[in-house]
Amino acid sequence: MTIQYRRIPYRRFLTVGLSALMLLATAASGNAAPPPPASTIADGQRDFDWEIGTWRTSVQVLADPLSESPDEWLQFAGTSTVRPLQDRRANVVEFNVSGPNGRIDALNLRLYEPQAQRWSLTFVNMRDGLLTPAVYGGFRDGVGEFYGDDQLGGQPIKVRFLITRTSRDVARFEQAFSADGGTTWETNWIAVDRRVRS
Repeated sequence: MTIQYRRIPYRRFLTVGLSALMLLATAASGNAAPPPPASTIADGQRDFDWEIGTWRTSVQVLADPLSESPDEWLQFAGTSTVRPLQDRRANVVEFNVSGPNGRIDALNLRLYEPQAQRWSLTFVNMRDGLLTPAVYGGFRDGVGEFYGDDQLGGQPIKVRFLITRTSRDVARFEQAFSADGGTTWETNWIAVDRRVRS
């Protein structure tokens, strides 16, 4: 069975850049400089600080989004590890889950754009090593909302990615597609992360 998610919501990266990125992430996690004082931080720049660390991840993926097929949800479980980069103005998520339908190994690079006061989230599925178009946004009232454009089956779609902290140590991630310009949305990815304590 072919899994039809957005080349997975932990999206694409150029293969050459991946090795360098992971080296940077490993170095940053062990030898990161102390974060700058709060007074020097732009609005939103520290929105992902709470997520740095390792999480147990359970994932549901809609097998065939935006189709007439009956809903079939595929189940996966594994880990997500979030590493800071560049004084936490960027971070990378290393995502590894598996289930009866196979494995998902992916990365998500998040970059803060101070001039726009927003984050971009760009994903790579390690199966194909290709970047997907980024989604853009930020957090408001504790909920992260990110939007972008992509294609599914050669047709243009809108993409929405939501991040909600349900508690200090639990977070929920949802991806949805819209084929009608954002009037209606179909959720196709739900991940729940629980923090792994040292």
